[in-house]
Amino acid sequence: MTDPQGFSSISRALLVLAAIAIILLFVKFAAPILAPVLLAVFIAIVSLPVLRWMTQHGVPKWIALAAILFVLFDFGSILALLVTSGLEGFRENLPGYQQRVELLSQQLGTWLEAAGIEGSRAALPDMVDARKVVTLVRATLAGVGNTLGVGLLFLLTVAFVLAEASKLGPRIKKAFGASESFQAKFDQVLESLSQYMLIKIISSFATGLVVWVLLWALGIDFAALWAILAFVLNFVPFVGAILMMIPPVLLAIVQADLETALLVAAGFIAANTIIGNVLEPRFMGQGLGISTLTVFLSLIVWGWLLGTIGVFLSVPLTVVLIAMLDANESTRSLAVLLRTDTDEPEMTEDK
Repeated sequence: MTDPQGFSSISRALLVLAAIAIILLFVKFAAPILAPVLLAVFIAIVSLPVLRWMTQHGVPKWIALAAILFVLFDFGSILALLVTSGLEGFRENLPGYQQRVELLSQQLGTWLEAAGIEGSRAALPDMVDARKVVTLVRATLAGVGNTLGVGLLFLLTVAFVLAEASKLGPRIKKAFGASESFQAKFDQVLESLSQYMLIKIISSFATGLVVWVLLWALGIDFAALWAILAFVLNFVPFVGAILMMIPPVLLAIVQADLETALLVAAGFIAANTIIGNVLEPRFMGQGLGISTLTVFLSLIVWGWLLGTIGVFLSVPLTVVLIAMLDANESTRSLAVLLRTDTDEPEMTEDK
C-alpha cells in the first residue's frame, strides 16, 4: 500500500518545483520590462536615505524628489555623452589601429614560424578583422542612442518608488499580516542593501578614477571610456575585474608595447586588489552574509533570467531572495544553505 504521508510529501515537492519553474519562465519572459524596473527599484533604495535626510531638514518632499531625479538625469546624460564620444573617437582611430595590429601579427607569425609552426604568417592576419570591431562599436552607439525611452521609464519608476517608499512597509504588513519582527527584519534587509549599493557605487567610482589616472599617465587613448567601463564592470562579481582590464591592455599592446601593457595590467590588478579586497570589506563589515558559491551561482542564474542587468544586480537580488525564503518556515532551510552565517537571526513570525 502507498504511504499517504510519503505521497503527500512527494506531491508537495512536485508542486513546489512546478511553481518555481512557472515563476522562472515568467521572469525570463518579462525580462525586457522587469530588468529596468528592478534596476530603478534598487537605485531608489540607494536614494531613499538622501530623500529622508532632505525631508528631515525641512526640504519639501516634492523638491527633494525633483532634486534627486535631476542629479540622476544629469549623471546619466554625462555618462552617455562620454561613452558616445569615446566610442566615436575609437571608431575613427580604428584604421590606424588595424595597421598596427597587422604589423604585430606579421611579426608574431614570423616568430611562430621560426619556432616551427608553419603557416602562422598567413593565418594570423585573417584572424584579425577590424570590420567586426566596427560593427560592434556601431551597435553599441545605436544602443546608447536608443536608451532615451528606457531612461525616462527608469526615472519615472524611481520617482514613484521614492514617493511611495514611506507607505510600502505598512502596506506589506497589512497585506500579508506580517509581524513586528518580520517588519523589523524587512527594514534591516533594506538598510543592508542600501549600504551595500552605496559602498559599491563609491568603490566603483574610486576604481574608475584610479583607472583613468593610470591610463592617462601612460598615454593610453580614451582613458575616460575605459574608466567608465571599469566603473560599470566593478558591480559584476568575479568576472568584472577581468573584463574591465582586457580592452585597455589590448589597446596598450597595439598603441605602445608589451611593457606598457604589463604596466596597465599590473595597475588594474593593484586597484582591484586594494579597493575590492581591502577597502570594501573594511567598510562593509560582515557584508551581506552570502557565501561565495551563492554569489557565483547567482551571477549565472540572474544573468540568464534578466540579461545584463541581472548580472549587475545578482548580489542584491539574491539578498532579497534569501530574505523571502527566510520569512517562511517551509523554505527557511534553503535560506540557511545560501548564507554564510548559519547562526544569523531568523525572520520569524510572532506567535
